[in-house]
Amino acid sequence: MNQIEQDLKKMKQAIDQARDVRYRAEAKLEELENQKERILKELEELGVEPEGLDQEISRLETEIQQAMEKTWTLIPKELIRHES
Repeated sequence: MNQIEQDLKKMKQAIDQARDVRYRAEAKLEELENQKERILKELEELGVEPEGLDQEISRLETEIQQAMEKTWTLIPKELIRHES
């Protein structure tokens, strides 16, 4: 095989590989776009705007912390083990 044929073969392999990478990237992009749409729809169903997500997370963390504190106050002190 002469040099030109070898170079053409390498070029074809590179092009085929690039095409394969492109197809996989397009499939991944489509998958991510679908996932984004599902998440946005779920947020909408929960009544949360994407821009308010950080605030909602903070609110829920505070709510959980308060519920845990209240629960601790309801447990008799004699039943709480003290670690040494």
